[in-house]
Formats: sequence, C-alpha cells, structure tokens
Amino acid sequence: MTKQDLMSFKETIMSGILMLMGYFWNQPILLVMAIIVGGYQQTKEGLLDTFENKHLNVELLMILSAIGASLIGYYMEGAVLIFIFSLSGALEELTLDRSKREIRSLMELQPTEATVLLENGESKVVDVNDLKIGDKVIVAVGETIPIDGMIFQGTSSIEEAAITGESLPVEKNPGDTVFGGTLNVSAPLTIDVNSEVSETLIQKIVKMVDDAQNYPSKTARFIDNLEDQYARIVLIVVALVIAIPVLFMGHSFQDAFYRGMILLVVASPCALIASVTPATLSAISNGAKRGILVKGGVHFENMMDAKAVAFDKTGTLTQGIPSLTDYYFNREDLVEISKAIIGIEQYSTHPLASAIVSGLLGTFEINERPSAENIEEKAGHGVAGSYHDVRYKIGKIEYMDHVDDEIVEKAHQWAQEGKSIVYIQQSDQMIGVLGLIDEVREDSKALVQWLNKNKIATIMITGDNEETANNIGTKIGAQRIISKALPDEKATIIRDLEEEFGTVIMMGDGINDAPALANASIGVAMGSGTDIAMEAADVILVQDDISSIRYAIELSKRLRKVVLQNIIFSFSVIALLVFANFFDKINLPIGVVGHEGSTILVILNSLRLLKPLKFDKE
Repeated sequence: MTKQDLMSFKETIMSGILMLMGYFWNQPILLVMAIIVGGYQQTKEGLLDTFENKHLNVELLMILSAIGASLIGYYMEGAVLIFIFSLSGALEELTLDRSKREIRSLMELQPTEATVLLENGESKVVDVNDLKIGDKVIVAVGETIPIDGMIFQGTSSIEEAAITGESLPVEKNPGDTVFGGTLNVSAPLTIDVNSEVSETLIQKIVKMVDDAQNYPSKTARFIDNLEDQYARIVLIVVALVIAIPVLFMGHSFQDAFYRGMILLVVASPCALIASVTPATLSAISNGAKRGILVKGGVHFENMMDAKAVAFDKTGTLTQGIPSLTDYYFNREDLVEISKAIIGIEQYSTHPLASAIVSGLLGTFEINERPSAENIEEKAGHGVAGSYHDVRYKIGKIEYMDHVDDEIVEKAHQWAQEGKSIVYIQQSDQMIGVLGLIDEVREDSKALVQWLNKNKIATIMITGDNEETANNIGTKIGAQRIISKALPDEKATIIRDLEEEFGTVIMMGDGINDAPALANASIGVAMGSGTDIAMEAADVILVQDDISSIRYAIELSKRLRKVVLQNIIFSFSVIALLVFANFFDKINLPIGVVGHEGSTILVILNSLRLLKPLKFDKE
C-alpha cells in the first residue's frame, strides 16, 4: 500500500488508536473522541446531503446509532461501529482512487515544456500550455512528445504503450499523427501542432473516464433513490420498536432503546449502498487500462444485454485504407514497369495512388522513388505521364486506348471479390492491371465468430454496392448484410434492429456513422475515427482494436455477476441480523461487526473487477 493509500485511512487509524486506548484504560472520553474522529467527515457529508437534497442517507443512520449507543452507556460499541464504518468508507474511497490512478498517471506523462522551432531557425523552450496550433515542435530522441500533432519532418519509431496499450514501437513517417505523452524512440522529429493542449487525446481520455465515473449505472441510481425511502422506514420502525415494548409490554426504556439501536445498526443499508458503485468504478478502470473508454456506468451495465451487434464496414471491420493485393503484367520487365507506375502515381491525388505506390515499393523492394515527367491527371478517370521517354496511362478501363481481353478477364475476377481495379497502359498497349482492396481487420472474423457462437446477431451495414458488401460480409461471417445504406438510413436501420432485438450495439468510425451511433442502445466508436463519431458514441476503443468489444461484453457480464453477488449478500445479512434481533439472539457488538463486516466484504468483492479478464482466444 502506498503513502497516498495510507492517507485515505488516517481518520480510521486515529479512531482505531483512540478506541483501543479507551478500551484498555477504561476511559469513555477516549471512546467518544474515537467516535468523533472516525465519524466527523462522513457525518458532515451525511448532514449536508440531508439538508441540501432533503435526502436521508446511511451516514445519518450510522451516527444516530453511535450516539444512541453512547447515550445508554455502550461507548465501546459506538466506537467500534464508527471505526468499522470509517474503515468501509476508506476502502470505498481507495477503490475510487485506484480506479482513477491509472488515468491520472496518463496526465503525468504529458511534459510541461516543449522546444518550439522559430521562424528564424532558432529554437526556444516554452510551456506546453503556450503552444498554439501551427507551431513546429522539435522532439529529440528519448523525449516524450509534448502535444498531439502531425510529423512535419523526420521518421522515427514511437512507443505508444501508454495511450494504445501496444507494447511494440510504431514506425511513424511525415504526415502521420503522433500523440502527446508517447515516447520518441529512434530519431529526431519536428511535429506540426494540430491540437490545443486541452483537446489532446490524453485530456480527452481523462475527461471521458472522469465523466463515466460520475455517471452512475441504472442499478446505482435505483439504490441511491431507494436509500432515502429505506432510511425513513428504518427510523419509523426503530421508533416503534422502542415505543411499543415500553408502552404496551412493560419493558424498561433502556432495554427497548438498546434493541432499537441494534435494529438501527443492522437494518442500515451500508453494504447494499456499497454493492454497485465500487464495482462499477473498478470495471470502468479495468476497461480504461485496456483502451475501452466508457462514458457512463449505465453503458457497461447494458453491454451484457446486447442481442445484436451492427458494424459499419469501412474502418471498422476493414482497415479503412486500401492496399495493393494483386498485380498482373504481360511483360517481363516488372521492376521497370513498377518504377514507371510509382513515378507517375506519386503525383496523383486519387485515394488509391498512395496505396499503389507503397504496395509496389514493398513488393519489388524499390528503395528510391523514381521520377516521371509530363504528368497529366484526368479527374475521375486516371493519370498519365512519361518515364524514360515512354508514355504510360494508369486508371479506369475507359481511360485506356486499347483493351486486352486476357487482362480484362483477370480484372473481372478480382472485381467479383470486391477489389478496386486499376489498368496500366504502356504507349498504346494495355499491359497490366492492379487489384486493391480495403482488407478485413485480422481480428474482425474472430470477433464475429465469437458473437455468433454466443447467440449475438451480427449485422454488417455499409454504403458499398451489394457485390462488395456480400464479399466482405461473407468473409467475416456476418449473419446479415445490409448494403447501399446512406447515413440517415443507417439510423433508421438501427432503430428497426432495436425493435427486433432490443439492446443493439453499433460500431463505427466515420461521420456517416454518427447518427447510427447516437441512435443505438450502445454506440461504439473506433479510436481512429472522426471526432463526430467519438462524440456520438457511448464507448470508444482507443487502441482501434475491434476485438476489445468482446472484452467489454465479458467485463459487463462479470460486473453484473459481482453486483448481483453483492446485493444478494447484503440483503441476506440485513435480513438475518434483523430477524435475530427480533428474537433477542444478538447483542450490539455482534450486530456492529456483522453489519459493517458485510460492507467491507462487499467492497473487497468489488475490487476483484480491477483484475484483468482472462479467456481463451477463439
């Protein structure tokens, strides 16, 4: 336990010391001091809650019990009651603190200073809070990147474990995004600041987790509302338990009051109140450490009730960017042709151009980018250029001057597999074709299979044509495939699915997914998605790992199980102690230990949710 943890127990420790001194020296004044020290903070909070919100609470019941026990001379019992109550409160505070500690540590990762590159070429160290969008920041090898930005100059490996959980460094090139708090491992970088300090990924993570921990689940809200009514009933019943024996059964006031105090102690819902919140906070922390950010406990609670998961295709089930998967040339000088294509395509603005360039560079191990001349791009058709005085055309079949049946037939086969087709013409002859596709994420198929196995319906929703949609959907094993869906139609589809299945999870990453994410029972956004999608979603997968949804569902089931265990155990202990009191089978010390001990056990049971889940990969 750390020094910080011990500080949470300082009032409890002081109360315990005073209690022991009062017991061994037989000094009631020390026992009264133990009650005051151990109960002051919670009594203050309880009274403020009662007067400000007109809401009776368990803190008020506990202090009334301690005062009542002291009034009839049971100082030791009152001190023990407050000591254990203080201990359970400190444990609950420790649970909250530990659930936030991993998130607070993220804030500490972000440096307080940054080296800015000035317009005259000199550098200056400034406070991170003074950085503005557009500033150029120099990050040396071994330094922590101070703020979110885009690499302006340099290529390096970045260790992003603190943000994404990925243990291996990631290669980053000019134009790639880097996050504040990550470590520059291998080479100096100059980054272009593209985010305010308050809007960095770290700050967003901290804010979302903090918001989630302050937004209780449905069960927690129900129990919180129940606390007021329950406390009123307990006070009324205690008054009757004291009054009836005195007025109608001839019992002494002291004996009746003693039984009333026992009832006040054992009937107080301390353990019940602690059944939900510590468990929910632990689950939220567990998920956050694995890149699963939940905007409220209610979403974790609802996750296990999902009967269907709807996926956007592009960027969710697939990588979101095309890659070169096939090529065919009816010539032997493949490297020379590839250099020509690279030299021309590197000047193109078409979305497929960068995928073609990087794909050919890697396939043929070309180390330097060749240069082409006389580049001409025809929007919607293709690009042309000269390489070593030979004219090339790259693009759609309509852009070609000549058609080769063999090449077209091969391209047709690729197209049926959902691939984008790019034809190559050399001089006036069609000489080859390239096939590109937005490849399925490696973990998509495994997740869909697991969902299907667990009787959770899987639906893929995409704006793509039916042929492409069916190809991808069949490959991953989706039970239902919906194609040609416009953004507003996706929201309608989700509402229809909710009528059919009840609780529906929607996963997406783009602006066009935002309406569907907002309408779904639980919206899940990919971490690499747009800001609008992440704003509309209830859950964000920071690591951009779609398989994390399984972890979230499994964690939700474990949360529900732990909460149910806590509630049943709490009610059982209260019922048993109340029943025993009515038959004069327990005294005040046993009532105190039994009631407050159950509260501690409930909190300790909730702390189990901080442990990582382990399950076999399927």
